[in-house]
Amino acid sequence: MNNEQAQQPVTETQLRESLIEQLRELDAIRTEAVEKAIRTVPRHLFAPEATLSQAYAAEEAVITKKDENGIAVSSVSAARIQAFMLEQAEIQPGMRVLEIGSGGVNAAYIAELVGEEGEVTTIDIDPDVVERAERLLANAGYERVNAVLADGEEGEPKHAPYDRIIVTVGAWDIPRAWTDQLAEGGRIVVPLRTRGLTRSIAFEREGDRFVSQNYELCGFVPMQGAGENRVRLVLLHGEDVGLRLDDTQQVDAERLRTALSEPRVEAWSGVTIGGFESWDQLDLWLATVLPEFVLLTAKPAARDQGIVTTASPMGTATLVDGGSFAYRALRPLDDGRTRFEFGAMGHGPAAKEVADRLVEQIRIWDRDHRADQARFEVYPAGTPDDRLPAGRVVDKRHTRVTISWP
Repeated sequence: MNNEQAQQPVTETQLRESLIEQLRELDAIRTEAVEKAIRTVPRHLFAPEATLSQAYAAEEAVITKKDENGIAVSSVSAARIQAFMLEQAEIQPGMRVLEIGSGGVNAAYIAELVGEEGEVTTIDIDPDVVERAERLLANAGYERVNAVLADGEEGEPKHAPYDRIIVTVGAWDIPRAWTDQLAEGGRIVVPLRTRGLTRSIAFEREGDRFVSQNYELCGFVPMQGAGENRVRLVLLHGEDVGLRLDDTQQVDAERLRTALSEPRVEAWSGVTIGGFESWDQLDLWLATVLPEFVLLTAKPAARDQGIVTTASPMGTATLVDGGSFAYRALRPLDDGRTRFEFGAMGHGPAAKEVADRLVEQIRIWDRDHRADQARFEVYPAGTPDDRLPAGRVVDKRHTRVTISWP
């Protein structure tokens, strides 16, 4: 290749093909139908704020609107997340699909999947977002998509029933409107937050309950409107260390602040993981079995100062017991950092006991459930306990969500 050839700009077509190759390698694209949709839609037209490279990046979301505090309230989701959610939905030609949370490009992908005989409705609570989606969809040739201003909590009854409902904002619950507007045999794909952890879950109806078919780790901006329910942050050391609380969780913040200032106790499990392996399933197991499961957030400054041994803006699995707590930890087992051991760092009067309890659950997961997938089931609020499966029960406004393991 000569210098002139090397300096030629990368074209949108080349970037799109590179994106598809990456999504295949990431196992986000699994079918020819989703690959064709992603190849067909001009993704860059839906992210005019971004460069071509940013628009076609597999793992990069494009923020399209922030609130007065600079927090993102709307975005074009990362292509990897959009691809695997489309695969989860199993959309077929001729279907009617509701998207809750508008960005434009995902509705265009869905329009390609349902074809001329299908119908796509995308809704958002923000008039700016709806206007933007409608304009960009028209510019890209997808005028047939219905872009509607509506609170996602209520769905969109005008175009119901829907064969598929895809939620592209972080949801804390599954409101009755969604299940009422779903056609018989339909499927809901929703980034559902439970005990602080969010998974994109594909649900199908079985009688009066909805049962997970599969799930994937994901992250989304939270839902606004009537269905809004945000994680609460309790600070333990300035703004550098805190606990993320979900649902109705409560902690004794003063005692835990004192605990953090005390020397920590280490406990190690003997359970190891490779440098490129995910521990998402371990955290989900811990969220299921630990009664007071929360997430410890820490900035790099806190780790660098030795206050904690981890730095994670989203949070590290943590067990709280009164005025003591322990969080999941990792230590490298070789200089190349290719293998790590799971353990726990405990603080407070019962530091050793709490750390040992956390480590024991890590060992149980490794021994009995490392290869397993959890099962999520969603029942109407008020369902008696004796009708729920064994496992963790999380009560929400509209539903009772259960997490169980084989």
